[in-house]
Amino acid sequence: MPPPAASAPFRVRAYRFQWPADLVVSWAFEMETLILGWYVLVETGSVLYLTIYGALLYGGTLIAPMIGVASDRIGHRNMLSAMRAIYAVVAAVLMALAFAGLLNPAMVLVLAAVSGLVRPSDMGLRGALVADSMPPHLLTGAMSFSRTTSDIARITGALSGAGLFAAFGVGPAYVAITLLYALGSFLTWCSSSPRPEPAETPAVSAAASAGTWADLREGIVHIWNTPSLLAIVWLALLFNFTAFPLTNGLLPYVAKEVYRIDQTGLGYLVAAIGFGALLGALVMTWFSTEVNLSRLMFVSAVIWHLLILVFIQMESLRGGVIMLFLCGIAQSLTMVCHTVILLRTASQRFRGRVLGVRMLAIYSLPLGLLIAGALIERTGFRWTASAFAITGLLFTVVVGVKWRAQFWWRPPEADAAGP
Repeated sequence: MPPPAASAPFRVRAYRFQWPADLVVSWAFEMETLILGWYVLVETGSVLYLTIYGALLYGGTLIAPMIGVASDRIGHRNMLSAMRAIYAVVAAVLMALAFAGLLNPAMVLVLAAVSGLVRPSDMGLRGALVADSMPPHLLTGAMSFSRTTSDIARITGALSGAGLFAAFGVGPAYVAITLLYALGSFLTWCSSSPRPEPAETPAVSAAASAGTWADLREGIVHIWNTPSLLAIVWLALLFNFTAFPLTNGLLPYVAKEVYRIDQTGLGYLVAAIGFGALLGALVMTWFSTEVNLSRLMFVSAVIWHLLILVFIQMESLRGGVIMLFLCGIAQSLTMVCHTVILLRTASQRFRGRVLGVRMLAIYSLPLGLLIAGALIERTGFRWTASAFAITGLLFTVVVGVKWRAQFWWRPPEADAAGP
């Protein structure tokens, strides 16, 4: 068959609703993270409080596997739409507190903890919903386009969030955030139901009725007995511990304490990595059928950590923006390949549970943020960040060597095949 056109995923009705839904929710995520991260850092003057705020956003990773089990039962669309309605309610409460003059860092941390119970599962359920409705030969292109929602949102969310916050304050900015979450929930609900699954065998039906814990255990066993899935989960654990804290949660600190710039400058830093990630995702949509995803994932991951090491040494805003742009490209190539390999390897029946366990690996991100925050106050930013980047680089190579039979020598046609 000839390679599908880059726009082919949009011929699927469900995807035409899901893509804008993911875009507006990601936009709200980026605005919220930038505004509240800067607010907490300025009000408390502590990088430790900043990292606590970032960690609370991922507290729900501990229950992500259970959300995955529930989504397999009630439907990925239903679960994702309900989660986004929760974001809208929490944002509305924060907006009301800001207008009433009652907002303070403690309240921000409490509301971040509430939203963080479900927010970590959002990205995994997006992938599951795409895989439900998308033919296997279009999955790589669809996931690449889905990745652009986060990248476009990082650009627009960073710039609009910083602009609204600087011009009008927290309350008016949160009017926009609340509306974006509500729109995302509505569009997600409007997406069509997934394709009918094959009829279950009696053994499958018995397992499904055995209870939630039995379902979760079955998903974990599926991952443990599938070497490529196990390696993917280890990589997710590693990337979230070593790389994402440096280019996500700690950027307000870098802007304020390293480059000595305000929230507008922070918006430029966040937008830079967004532009790079968007370019990387678009490249994947054009060449998704012509590359070996497994090899590209490892090569990009190594380059990503090397670029972070260079970014850490930058002393000027211009140098930081350039390096974050390049980091964004490498990050996007790595994570698109990572997600597509995971979705294609996981059996459709286990997809929600597998993605839930994979989301559990994100718990390393808040741990990394908290450890980095404590170390920065003792040893400084550059020493701490360099240690994190070098650790990520070394263990990426270790995983690549240990599972080379499943990845490095994996033929391209295996990447193009469905699960």
